[in-house]
Amino acid sequence: MLRYNPRVIKEKASIVAVFTLTILMFLPLAHIIFTILSRGLPVIMKGGLKFLTGTLDEGGIGPAIIGTGLLIVVSSLIGLPVAFIVGVYSYEYPNSVLGKATRALLQIMMEFPTILVGVFVMGILVIPMKSYSALAGGLALAIILMPYVAIYTQESLRQIPFTYREAAFSLGLPKWKVILRILVPLARKGILTGVLIGISKVAGETAPLLFTIGGMYQTYPQGITKPVGALPLLIYTLIQSPAKEHHEIAWGASAVLLLIFLALFLPIRLSLKEVKI
Repeated sequence: MLRYNPRVIKEKASIVAVFTLTILMFLPLAHIIFTILSRGLPVIMKGGLKFLTGTLDEGGIGPAIIGTGLLIVVSSLIGLPVAFIVGVYSYEYPNSVLGKATRALLQIMMEFPTILVGVFVMGILVIPMKSYSALAGGLALAIILMPYVAIYTQESLRQIPFTYREAAFSLGLPKWKVILRILVPLARKGILTGVLIGISKVAGETAPLLFTIGGMYQTYPQGITKPVGALPLLIYTLIQSPAKEHHEIAWGASAVLLLIFLALFLPIRLSLKEVKI
């Protein structure tokens, strides 16, 4: 008579359960990607190069693509240096009053409604300038980007064993060199992951752009102090239209936005090598 080991049965059952739940977790993501590509790629192929370079009057999304790229660049230039410094400070001085307040504020900022960020930037920049602009949109997106980069920077540095700091200090290195030449390179994978997540987050944001960029799709951006368009805001605008052709353009723009995200995230993330410590 066969005898079954309860431990073996429980182990195999747990493996099957974990595998099943993992598949179920990724099914919605796979469905979203498949739906966007299956409905968006035919629109891109039908429109060809004109779809990617033409204005909205010509049935294209060229200004929105350039506007999205411009907003990513502006928000990164504003937000990344500040977020890196804040993350390093909260790591170096975790028990100080300012360090504790910084960590609490970062957690609040991650959960803060992004539409309120747009209203805030509108009040401090759009209204005084009397114009929507890429600068205002970039500032709003930078505020949204910063907590992700700062928290990932802090947590990545915390994973480095303290012995590395002790060894560096024993050689007489000043603190800033220990951080920039020793700790940051060791934590680069986690830090860059935070950067990618932050950029991916702001690349798909719509709510703060409603109050900051104006949505210009008939001409290409004229500068950071002028109104611009963006793919997420264009999709939001077109999907509310009753016209079928606008819905098709929205699907095409969604596919382009998804491909931009994949082109930014996957190559850099996969090229990062694990640092052995």
